Amino acid sequence: MKIAERWFERREMGDGITLLYESHVHPFIRCNIWFVRGRDRDLLVDTGTGIASLKDAIADLTEKPLTAVATHIHYDHVGSLHEFETRLMHEIEAPRMADYREFAALTAAGFPPEIRAGLSGYGLDGGNGLLVDALPHEGYSLDGYRITSTHATGHLEEGDAVDLGDRHFSVFHLPGHSPGSLGLFEEASRTLFSGDAVYDGPLLDELPDSDIANYCRTIRRLRELDVDVVHGGHDPSFGRERLIEICDAYLARRG
Repeated sequence: MKIAERWFERREMGDGITLLYESHVHPFIRCNIWFVRGRDRDLLVDTGTGIASLKDAIADLTEKPLTAVATHIHYDHVGSLHEFETRLMHEIEAPRMADYREFAALTAAGFPPEIRAGLSGYGLDGGNGLLVDALPHEGYSLDGYRITSTHATGHLEEGDAVDLGDRHFSVFHLPGHSPGSLGLFEEASRTLFSGDAVYDGPLLDELPDSDIANYCRTIRRLRELDVDVVHGGHDPSFGRERLIEICDAYLARRG
């Protein structure tokens, strides 16, 4: 397998927001990593797979203190969480990060059977495909891939705020995809970082700790949100009109 010249790509989204993503990772687990500039602190929403160092990749973006928020426990969102000094998660899932035992794999064959059965639609050869098309460096072992356990330095719950000095994000508890899924909403700009609670792709609600009833409640809540832009955990960002379409499609299927 080839060695990647560069692991992370960037896209400036405006409003002080930079999207980072791992271009050599399969879209199924290619997490959107959001870097938000603030006056006093900067914010990182999710940290990708941890295959390569995210801290090194963003070293030129900021010299300010940085708050890293994990929207939920799944491995494609917490892989580099341990690299950052300030690490926040929802209080439900934070204890699981301290001794990480969730599944994590870079081949589809490493997925639990209940997930592997649904992977054929993602071009993964019925569950036997690789989830990367390059290695970060010579000698990297796909079989040796693990998530580094780490303690959250703070717990978040509904109604909390993440303060960057000039930007303030309210914490929304958005269970369903996972019990401790959360979103960050900036009322002033009507911007939502939604994690995997909602994005413009197939919403996964049959994972081992998913809850469809809770997911329906979350989707109904998001449908009513006065939002201009949603930056999801995967796939392209979108506006309120598309949010309503996604919510309505999910509720027609599950609600």
